[in-house]
Amino acid sequence: MSDTTTTASGPVAGRLSFLDRFLAVWILAAMAAGLGLGRLVPGLGDALAKVTVTGVSLPIALGLLVMMYPVLAKVRYDRLDTVTRDRRLLIPSLVLNWIVGPALMFALAWIFLPDLPEYRTGLIIVGLARCIAMVIIWNDLACGDREAAAVLVALNSVFQVIAFAGLGWFYLSVLPGWLGLEQTTLDVSVWEIARSVLIFLGIPLLAGFLTRRLGEKAKGRAWYETRLIPRLGPFALYGLLFTVVVLFALQGDAITSKPLDVARIALPLLVYFALMWTGSMVAGRAVGLDYPKATTLAFTAAGNNFELAIAVAIATFGAASGQALAGVVGPLIEVPVLIGLVHVALAARRHFPQPRPATAPAAAPEGSARV
Repeated sequence: MSDTTTTASGPVAGRLSFLDRFLAVWILAAMAAGLGLGRLVPGLGDALAKVTVTGVSLPIALGLLVMMYPVLAKVRYDRLDTVTRDRRLLIPSLVLNWIVGPALMFALAWIFLPDLPEYRTGLIIVGLARCIAMVIIWNDLACGDREAAAVLVALNSVFQVIAFAGLGWFYLSVLPGWLGLEQTTLDVSVWEIARSVLIFLGIPLLAGFLTRRLGEKAKGRAWYETRLIPRLGPFALYGLLFTVVVLFALQGDAITSKPLDVARIALPLLVYFALMWTGSMVAGRAVGLDYPKATTLAFTAAGNNFELAIAVAIATFGAASGQALAGVVGPLIEVPVLIGLVHVALAARRHFPQPRPATAPAAAPEGSARV
């Protein structure tokens, strides 16, 4: 998305480039292609599932790395200290991600799926896995604060390693026991969670940091911002579409063969994304955040780390389990919903304070891709 859209007037759609204007179409087409391939090509899902390195899907990891690297290469790492000092952003983010989000998903899972324990457990696991990957794309599309996004996903990563297993035990075993509900156990090691964080965030974050550091040192910031970044930008979209195709090809048969089950899993997810995103935007506005930071707060709170949720569900309950299916339905709903919320955010921008010129992102050349 061109950075010039942040000040242009007129309808949001009319200010977007051709690729950005129809991004939802490309993503829906990628989802359909993945589902179709998984359904029509015999053994494709099984073949893709076998391409793993230490339990991590290599095709999905490759797509996510290509998707995240260009956006993280755009981050101004010299500005991160201003974000880490902003308690109005950090405290609401921690509360929304690690208290409100898991509790809300737990409540919705029991309200909507009281008779389907496998799907209910899968949704609770999704709620515990806070987003550290695709949220960077949604935030950038909505003209959020890149530096704030980098800090918040790093913070989520640390808490994910420390708290995921304990929260899983609490929400699946302890809390249901207190409430007289059915209890479940979750067997996941800290190393499994740390490995996911290292692969899906650590590698592209390090690559992005080194690219900016070495690029600016060799050619200067002007060259880096106006020449290199526009060339790297489109690869984020390519990586996103590739990831979506592979993800849905892996589970195409499971999704298309159980449409009613998918619909029942989808309903609480829709409510979750709507409540988390809207509530976070309202909270950001209430504490006085400007539009870029409020947007970053909302997308980091509403998104989930479906890669980790699926991996944990498969490792604990099996690839053919209802818990794994619930994890797969997560991105099936999250991707189009958050793309829609990108447009909602852009349309609501005028109701938020705008950033001061000194902290605004550097403008990209006319027509350059923001992602």
